[in-house]
Amino acid sequence: MNEVTYKDPDVRILFLHHSTGQNVWKGKLSGLAGISMRLGKNMVPELMKEYNRSAGTKYALSERWFPDAPYPIENNPYDYYNIWVKNAGTTPFMGQPTLEMLASEYDIICFKHCFPISNILADDSVPDINSQKKTIANYKLQYNALRDKLKQFPDNKFIIWTGAAQVENGTTPDEAERARAFITWVKEEWDEPGDNIFLFDFNNIETEGGLFMKPEYATSVADAHPNELLSMKAAKLFVNRIVEVIEKNK
Repeated sequence: MNEVTYKDPDVRILFLHHSTGQNVWKGKLSGLAGISMRLGKNMVPELMKEYNRSAGTKYALSERWFPDAPYPIENNPYDYYNIWVKNAGTTPFMGQPTLEMLASEYDIICFKHCFPISNILADDSVPDINSQKKTIANYKLQYNALRDKLKQFPDNKFIIWTGAAQVENGTTPDEAERARAFITWVKEEWDEPGDNIFLFDFNNIETEGGLFMKPEYATSVADAHPNELLSMKAAKLFVNRIVEVIEKNK
């Protein structure tokens, strides 16, 4: 996994992810481009080590699959809300660490959603914060609750990836428009200046402003996992973003 460790680190950073984030963590892929962890050096930690050497810093960086079994392997807004807000506390929920547990161990927590977040359905007449249904209204309730929760940890910083996009064959134009509307809301309304929450605009990197993941960045026309080209590009930008949040607080 090639994590970056020090006996007395300046900053302790954790990256929570599933398969999309795993590909970016790896960066330059080798062997079969599956979603399991591959052997060899990983690009994100190697870039962080390189930065530490050049800047004289000791930024420690770890990663983990989250949520993991026995919790369902989903990392949509509902799941972070369910584990960190609805079931908050100092003991794990369904085997998953709560925010209280993670915040006591790490200074910066980065987390993300995989591309199924972008298959957004039309809103129901009554939004429900406890619903797993993927609608903009439900997402907004869950994100607002998450923001309130994250702000309860002012000594920590949080870096949230904008939602990963689908390939054109993996969604519909209506779903894609709703995904873009939600991400626009996150960037322009939900994200507030001067707090401890920061964005990494992964969606814009992979779509370059369009509705869908650009075909040249996808594993295939039917698979929205990032290929090596996108993984390498995003790995560099992700490390740059972490350093910017640490050193410039913006």
